[in-house]
Amino acid sequence: MKTRVCLTAVLVILLGIMLVGAGCGSGGSTEDQGQGEAKPVLKVGMEATYAPFEYKDEDGNITGFDADLIRAIGEEMGYDVELSYVEWDGLDPALNSEQIDAVISAVTITEERKLEADFSEPYFEATQIIAVREDSPVQGLADLVGLKVGVQANTTGQYVCEDAEIPDENIVKYPTAPDAMMNLANGSLDAVVADAPVVLNYIVNNPEMPFKTVTDDFEKEYYGIKVKKGNTELLDKINEGLKKVKENGKFDEIHNKYFGE
Repeated sequence: MKTRVCLTAVLVILLGIMLVGAGCGSGGSTEDQGQGEAKPVLKVGMEATYAPFEYKDEDGNITGFDADLIRAIGEEMGYDVELSYVEWDGLDPALNSEQIDAVISAVTITEERKLEADFSEPYFEATQIIAVREDSPVQGLADLVGLKVGVQANTTGQYVCEDAEIPDENIVKYPTAPDAMMNLANGSLDAVVADAPVVLNYIVNNPEMPFKTVTDDFEKEYYGIKVKKGNTELLDKINEGLKKVKENGKFDEIHNKYFGE
């Protein structure tokens, strides 16, 4: 009799364990229980020292025109966007090693860069500009020959100076555009050449700095979102998302937030 009772008890216990296990397994995650499937994640890299396009706010969060734009594009794509700060020269290695899926960082579309990565449709038009101190006699790019000119390394500003035949020893390369602007302020440089929106934003936010700007016959340039070479599936999704935010007014809303109407 004891044997039967014990056997019955064991069976009851085993049945209970099976039911508990079945209950845990059949419900799955919270997404399966009525909250929907988790969205895919789009990992995006940017060099967040380039206000107003990408920079960190007082709480250390990445914000700016590019940040808001890629979030809006991701929403249209059905993706959650994860932003990461990556130094400028590390963006391509991170993209090629698939640590990130895309780059949006005020990157000018050039034929040389298109050999190494694929670009979205253009999303922003810009030009270069020259920043000098208020007492500078510089009136154009040709006047920079023989002067110390600051640029952000491996950007259009550097290439423009090289094309203007400014000697390499006179082109001082910095990791970020703000670094160059600070060295212009302290007298280490005679001029800085960089993207106009970034230079103008720096001047507006540092009114105590004795700066002025000089324009020249700079070519227009266009920013694009980069993906790994050959990743046409992701590129098509990004282009579709970009098209939608332009059509639904979200692009204009973001643009006006950072640049005004």
